[in-house]
Amino acid sequence: MVTGLKNRGVQDIFIACIDGLKGFPEAIETVFPKTAVQLCIVHMVRYGLNYASWKLREAVATDLLAIYSVATVAEAEAQPAAFAHLKVLL
Repeated sequence: MVTGLKNRGVQDIFIACIDGLKGFPEAIETVFPKTAVQLCIVHMVRYGLNYASWKLREAVATDLLAIYSVATVAEAEAQPAAFAHLKVLL
């Protein structure tokens, strides 16, 4: 598929937001070596929820979305304080 894009005239891809399919990042980077490949926010939240108990999943998902949607690293580093309220729910 990636080679097909190249053959149809795509010259470069700046960012590829993918779903975690095995081998896909390598395929993109082979054809478009300058591409920044990242996991989409929905999939990052889903993977993070694997470590949360079922009763806390909604609260954790809300907090993870807040962390993943900030504009700067400094803002993201300040967000883990949002998880402090979850200790009360345990």
